[in-house]
Amino acid sequence: MIIETAHLILRPWRDSDRPAFAEQNADPLVMRFLTGVLTREESDAYVDRAEKHQAETGFCKWAVEAPGIAPFIGAVGLSHVKFDASFTPAVEVGWRLAVAAWGQGYATEAANAALEFGFAQAGLDEIVSFTATSNSRSIAVMRRIGMHSDASEYFDHPLIDRDHRLCRHVLYRLRADEYRGAAA
Repeated sequence: MIIETAHLILRPWRDSDRPAFAEQNADPLVMRFLTGVLTREESDAYVDRAEKHQAETGFCKWAVEAPGIAPFIGAVGLSHVKFDASFTPAVEVGWRLAVAAWGQGYATEAANAALEFGFAQAGLDEIVSFTATSNSRSIAVMRRIGMHSDASEYFDHPLIDRDHRLCRHVLYRLRADEYRGAAA
């Protein structure tokens, strides 16, 4: 399964992606809106989970490359939300790119491709996205890809300590009929 966009390729993971992904996951700037940097083993476990998710569902957070620029810039795609919340069960669109890939529209381009796959190929009715309320860059991507939020749906992430600065999260949603309407 390969998704090609104007500037990117979303594809299955390769063993050669793992060192670059581990380096990205060890970068405090990349991980500042997550609960901390990952060890190499934790980063490899993320890839293992993505590959298992792909095998089970037909989608995952895919490896992303920028042809002619970089063979690997991060991970973007779809996954089932793995915790209980008022909006679960749900499928989320998410992204994690290396700092060198920021500010070039790659997250938006790849997330749009993941939405298209989720609605057109996987037949999903709705896709969500969420992040810490302070993560303005990701919130901007959610808005650019047509997602919308309601402040009444903000939530405390159940896997983050309630006193942690990242506990409070925004929730964005997009239904298939809204996506098709925006694309028409």
